[in-house]
Amino acid sequence: MVAQRINGALRPVPSAAVYAAGLVPLVLLVVQAATGALGVDPVKGIEHRLGELALQFLVAGLVISPLRWWTGVNLIRFRRAIGLLAFFYVCLHLAVWLALDLQFRWAEIGADIAKRPYITLGMVGFVAMIPLALTSNNASIRRLGAAAWGRLHRLTYLVAVLGALHFLLLVKAWPVEPMLYVAAVAALLALRMFRSLRRAG
Repeated sequence: MVAQRINGALRPVPSAAVYAAGLVPLVLLVVQAATGALGVDPVKGIEHRLGELALQFLVAGLVISPLRWWTGVNLIRFRRAIGLLAFFYVCLHLAVWLALDLQFRWAEIGADIAKRPYITLGMVGFVAMIPLALTSNNASIRRLGAAAWGRLHRLTYLVAVLGALHFLLLVKAWPVEPMLYVAAVAALLALRMFRSLRRAG
């Protein structure tokens, strides 16, 4: 089977390779910033790209289970690395917004979080990611138990929904790209719900 061949080819690939590949977009972004390729507002360009990368890694992590269910391709052992890369890029996205965009003007930051829905959603998503990142290790699985750990990590779907809505509301229009992210997250959530209903039935 094709899935078996793919799984066999990926078996010797270490998780470190995923982390290394996941950092390539950051290197490219640094090069773009250094060469002035980010346009007239490089801070906004950096901020936007980091957020987009975080959302892409979130969606990639959600794809892994349906891919295994429906095709047999098993990438589960790479899911932790992908999830941590998503959190890493979210942290960078937030850091650029705080330090470079608003330059630690805390009163303005607090007002934006309270008054701008897309920032509110983004902050809620970030807070929800913290327990996921802190428990992305074998010790946490043993301490919480596999069932409780699995329930906790279903927060990933909430985080992805919030991230997609954050992006959609940020652009203040209805362009194709953010709508595709919303559709992708909705479809992946629907697949999980469909499978759960089938198993329950």
